Amino acid sequence: MQHCLILLHGNIDRCVCLFREQETGPDRHCLSRNSVPGPLQNFVHDKLLFGISSRMQNVGEQGHMALLGHSLAAYISVLDRERLRKLTTRILSDTTLWLCKLFRYENGSAYFHDDDRDGLVKVCRLVINARYEEYASEGYAVLNSKQPVIYQSASCRPGLGQHLCSQLGLPLSSLCTVPCNTIFGSQHQMDIALLDKLIKEDLETGKLPLMLIANAGTPGAGHTDKLSRLKDLSDQYNMWLHVEGVNLATLALGQVTSALMAATRSDSMTLTPGQWLGLPAVTTVTLYRHEDPALSLAAGLTSSQPVEKLRALPLWLSLQYLGHNRIVQQIRHATTLVEDELSSPVVLFKFSQAMSAGSSGGSVEGYCPGEKEVLDAFNRWLCDQLAHLVPTSGVDVVVLEDDGTYVRFNPLLTAAVLGTQQQDVEDLVEKLTELVPLMISTLCLRQNFKEETHRHSPLLTYIEEPSWPGIGGVRYEPQSQGMDESRRKEALERIKTELLKKLQKLDTDIIFSTGPEFGTEESCIFVGMVTEDIDVSELVDTIATLGKDIEESGRLLENMTEVVRKGILEAELQLQMANEEKLIEEGLLRQLPLVGSMLNWFSPVQSSIKGRTFNLAAASLDSTELTYSTKAQAGRPSLQDTAPSSLKRLPGRTVNMSCSIFHFIPQVCSV
Repeated sequence: MQHCLILLHGNIDRCVCLFREQETGPDRHCLSRNSVPGPLQNFVHDKLLFGISSRMQNVGEQGHMALLGHSLAAYISVLDRERLRKLTTRILSDTTLWLCKLFRYENGSAYFHDDDRDGLVKVCRLVINARYEEYASEGYAVLNSKQPVIYQSASCRPGLGQHLCSQLGLPLSSLCTVPCNTIFGSQHQMDIALLDKLIKEDLETGKLPLMLIANAGTPGAGHTDKLSRLKDLSDQYNMWLHVEGVNLATLALGQVTSALMAATRSDSMTLTPGQWLGLPAVTTVTLYRHEDPALSLAAGLTSSQPVEKLRALPLWLSLQYLGHNRIVQQIRHATTLVEDELSSPVVLFKFSQAMSAGSSGGSVEGYCPGEKEVLDAFNRWLCDQLAHLVPTSGVDVVVLEDDGTYVRFNPLLTAAVLGTQQQDVEDLVEKLTELVPLMISTLCLRQNFKEETHRHSPLLTYIEEPSWPGIGGVRYEPQSQGMDESRRKEALERIKTELLKKLQKLDTDIIFSTGPEFGTEESCIFVGMVTEDIDVSELVDTIATLGKDIEESGRLLENMTEVVRKGILEAELQLQMANEEKLIEEGLLRQLPLVGSMLNWFSPVQSSIKGRTFNLAAASLDSTELTYSTKAQAGRPSLQDTAPSSLKRLPGRTVNMSCSIFHFIPQVCSV
């Protein structure tokens, strides 16, 4: 075993150097295809393997160690059984000891798992085995005497309790969701007084309080439950206390708040060091305290299979590479980015109506129907813009049930992976100060845009779409009468497409688009964010004018199409009549194959059917005899003199007459 460990330690630096060479070398993308099996040397291989490096996130050296651990785990798994057992036992014990020491969890054991919910499932199975002595022999039948109850906060991860019941085979009635505070304290903390009341009611009905799931950093707001009081309550009713959350990372710091220090007294807690330290594909760890190894084995928290213990190898390598000081430094750096708020290193902020009212010197009450939906849309837009302008900030959207949509800055989950620095936070604040005035002016001008659109009715229709982060939506309504529904939809879509192109070509910073991806309205144009100096009346006038121009141009084209269609029909009719007259004049004998040839040789036909020419400008249909005899259309009046009023040039429009002559060649039918 010592020999294997020495080999591992001796080759760590060598492997890191190889990773660096692959990243910085000039031939990093020139991977050899000789070692690739023949069936994979094709287009699919190029797309899936050779093209994937350009889309990978930046992986630091500690991340390379984690990736190296997965390769070493596969290599070590082929060792002989005895050597493998000793090596995996050492790796598992070392990693468990380091994590318990790092996060102040004394006398704990560790379970390494890929699904971050699997540790809680195994711990709950352990508690069931411990509280129901005959569970191992009789199974779920023993649960009928006293139904187990699992308590969780309303702020827990969505679906966590349902997954737990599903994996354990428990009915959903075994899950009790405890509401959060409504009057005192944080609105994201579990209501302890109500929890106590619920436990007493369950005891009176013959149920067994089994487990309490608490948060050290709720998934949404990052708030921590009152863990000390919850631990006392768990001891009072002999319940198992499990804690999870991002704030557990701060247990590694030198100074920890008393509210969070109580997490070290819990019966189990789930850690995600891969997210906190930027380690890709590293397992989640559940630390727990229990003295009976047989029950731990029955619950699946321990395994007799050495290969199962190799899950800890990537984390084992990464922790050694980083060392205690660098681990603490990375976590401290993340908390520093949020002004050292150790109690909750998560920042939530949102654009609110009160902010816009205060900045505009008045109230925007009534300016936006469906205020909550509008503000949620504005905050989603704000998050998208910030994430685009400062991608290393790692901001994302979080939706709280009662408070709506927020923008979340959670560096403990993103800083290690994205490499977030203090300058990124300053850039984030700078971009935020630039975007907020734009949102305020847009929110205040939404009502003006609606009123101006109504002023142009029925030419324009205002579209009410609360999920659109902008000044609003509008649809141009064609004014043509007598159109059926299908033709009207075609006209709406054509006008919308051309109008959108013209608006996007305008010299302005305003964004015009077709609106939300899953919007219910069709053939609409949505206007994005606008500054306070925009003239809404002029903007709506421009939309109406352009739409009217497009409609009139389309109507002109339709009229021209109708004229051409009628001209073609008339030309075909005249040619058909001329052909019939020619047949009557020549007689029936000339139509017979042999006799007709003899007659035509002795007495050739002197006349032929003349073609027809159609002049678009004059809307006239004439013979082509004059055209072919003079090789030019001599004696024709000018286009402007003969063009009908409907085709003459209109102000601001150009009618193209370059192809105003159509020739129709007669078809002679033979019998």
